[in-house]
Amino acid sequence: MEEFLKVGVITAPHGVRGEVRVYPTTDDPDRFRRLETVILQKGAGRETHRIQSVKFSKNMVMLKLSDIDSMNEAEAYRNCDLLIPRDQGIPLGEDEYYIADLIGMDVITAEGQALGVIRDVMQTGANDVYVVDSEDYGEILIPAIKACIIQVNVNENRMTVELLPGLLPEKG
Repeated sequence: MEEFLKVGVITAPHGVRGEVRVYPTTDDPDRFRRLETVILQKGAGRETHRIQSVKFSKNMVMLKLSDIDSMNEAEAYRNCDLLIPRDQGIPLGEDEYYIADLIGMDVITAEGQALGVIRDVMQTGANDVYVVDSEDYGEILIPAIKACIIQVNVNENRMTVELLPGLLPEKG
């Protein structure tokens, strides 16, 4: 399990006083109002910054973070991930998982056949779709619906699936 959860990505500076534009990667962008600090993933290093102010514009969040006081300083954080400790994550309901825990998960069929590893989770609106990289089949797209997902075991890093007809591409 991941120790930190990604809640956004800095896309650009905003204004001349060091604010940053953030594309939220959380289901609840309003959570930025409740956070006191965020961790910026800058290369291999991490920096903790206090959130001084939060504003919203369309699908973006504008943050004023401590120790970032100019446009040039903000520019240095372009494309940095914003992380929070796992214990600050939104509580999950039954059959809900953090995307960070799904990425890299092994996928097997109910019969025990190894299919591959989850590379990405596409959020389509109706339901998520798991993108699985498979040595035998290339890319497999599996809808996150009860008919397909039999079991998710985060502790064992394994998902068991039942593939509906047509989901498995020809062997490549």
